[in-house]
Amino acid sequence: MFKKILIANRGEIALRIQRACRELDVKSVVVYSEADRDAKYVKLADEAVCIGPAPSAQSYLNMPAIIATAEVTDAEAIHPGYGFLSENADFAERVERSGFTFIGPTSESIRLMGDKVSAKQAMIKSGVPCVPGSDGALPDEPSEVIKAARAVGYPVIIKASGGGGGRGMRVVHTEAALLSAVQTTRAEAGSAFGNPAVYMEKFLENPRHIEIQVLADQHKNAVWLGERDCSMQRRHQKIIEEAPAPGVPRRLIERIGERCAAACRKIGYRGAGTFEFLYENGEFFFIEMNTRVQVEHPVTELVTGIDIVQMQIRIAAGEKLPFAQRNVPCRGHAIECRVNAEDPYKFTPSPGRVTMWHPPGGPGVRVDSHAYTNYVVPPNYDSMIGKIIVHGDTRQQALARMRTALSETVVEGISTNIPLHRDLMVDTKFVEGGTSIHYLEGWLDRHKR
Repeated sequence: MFKKILIANRGEIALRIQRACRELDVKSVVVYSEADRDAKYVKLADEAVCIGPAPSAQSYLNMPAIIATAEVTDAEAIHPGYGFLSENADFAERVERSGFTFIGPTSESIRLMGDKVSAKQAMIKSGVPCVPGSDGALPDEPSEVIKAARAVGYPVIIKASGGGGGRGMRVVHTEAALLSAVQTTRAEAGSAFGNPAVYMEKFLENPRHIEIQVLADQHKNAVWLGERDCSMQRRHQKIIEEAPAPGVPRRLIERIGERCAAACRKIGYRGAGTFEFLYENGEFFFIEMNTRVQVEHPVTELVTGIDIVQMQIRIAAGEKLPFAQRNVPCRGHAIECRVNAEDPYKFTPSPGRVTMWHPPGGPGVRVDSHAYTNYVVPPNYDSMIGKIIVHGDTRQQALARMRTALSETVVEGISTNIPLHRDLMVDTKFVEGGTSIHYLEGWLDRHKR
């Protein structure tokens, strides 16, 4: 096991990794920007080093500064968390070349799965079902693009090969709009991701977003830890996640889970990862793989009892998975609500000082957050300031516990999306379960304020 790990991230995930290190008796080094000087995890760290000013390009995305900090603090490994450099293959490669262990997959795996075209091709070879679409990146010849769209059938969605986070996507309903949509998406992709390649997929009208959590070690062992339903989202950004997915037959989940684990073994994957699927009419269609820990990992931890962040560290240290697939439990139901510093219905950011922070408690309630009373939410980063996660024996009990938890939560001084969560927890369709990825957008249109 490592003696010291550098945490190359901020916010609640930095605190989450720090807690995993403490349980493993591993010292932690936290890097932080000037905007995060007073953060909770900075105060709790064994060592903390300021690596730059508030802009992430000069701090959390500054590879030389992060690696230099690992050198001067004698850290042995670097955990990237999620976001920032977590899925940057160049960073993973530089970490390893500098003599440190990257707590995550190899740079080759990150490159393979980070490019949506190569990822899809790898999954087809591994027997994982994919959304019908173009065979690789779209060609430059307009007539070939039109031909591909006719073969797939409208509506289609144009996606950036190197995209992610809900960006670099455009839905096309008619042939007349196709070529301009491809040209615009290419320009956006080149600007945002440094890769102008785009590809085409059939646009599914009413799918759910279901993902499979996997763990794989360096000894060719791989398991899947159940599924999560992340369909409650706005502009491709997840708001609520739950495990297991309500209403999906277990035989289908087991079949797709086994294929994901087999794909990990085939491509030589290591660490934690998530296969993301669209699910419609009883069929799963692969859309992408996230080669890192997910924001929503706690719901899987609560239903399986497996500490995913600790497993990331153990795998990076060379340990074998301590359990086989048959030993992975699934107990009860878990729901997570992301707490964002934003207007609950207009979604405008709301940075500033938190004058009161009172998180909920009670049986089956977990809060992952770096916020506290008098904490100042900086305007420079993502608006998420925490997550409320509940677990119950049944989905009904989990829903009841989430309603109670949200009613107890007090955040003053800034706006948060907690009122939206309170509304959704009593929404008839959500309570029934099985809403599509488009449901929340429609709900918001019907409840404009």
